[in-house]
Amino acid sequence: MRELANGEPLFRQGDPVTAIYRVESGRLRLVRRTIDDHLVILHTAREGEFFSEAALFAEAYHCDAVATAPSRIRVYAKKAIKDALRTDPALSEAFMARLARQLQDLRARMELRNIRSARERVMQYLRSRAGAGGRRIAVESRLQDIAAEVGLTREALYRTLASLEAEGRIARTKSDIRITRDTSR
Repeated sequence: MRELANGEPLFRQGDPVTAIYRVESGRLRLVRRTIDDHLVILHTAREGEFFSEAALFAEAYHCDAVATAPSRIRVYAKKAIKDALRTDPALSEAFMARLARQLQDLRARMELRNIRSARERVMQYLRSRAGAGGRRIAVESRLQDIAAEVGLTREALYRTLASLEAEGRIARTKSDIRITRDTSR
């Protein structure tokens, strides 16, 4: 187990891969910086989630993992996991299914970033977070983290949310955003 303070890194891009991890409590962001120093959030790992699985097949981590809240992380040694995958077909199948879901999520995020209109990009993000038929999205991270996730500046996200709220399409509190009127459905 590893205990991390808010803002403390678990590993940095380029560090040798030694393990994969599971969030027992707290949250971690997997992030990279672009050549012009913009933050790109690759994934936010929440309680109960594994992360850095693809690193099992790499020599070095491809991003930074940084706690965004005080966090408790379970560590699974790379060698032990690879040995278990070689000897347990059910575990291997479950692992492949997890990687397939991550690939589907990545494709959905790429699709989201290709939506040119900030308003429609934000609405599509909210729809995807609310799930099928859902209307409420818990806000677990800072809005600037959501902005980075959807590929907007913080200011553009704030303006878009304010505009959507003024139009009555969403309602916001500190802890959630509710879709009140969705013109796409």
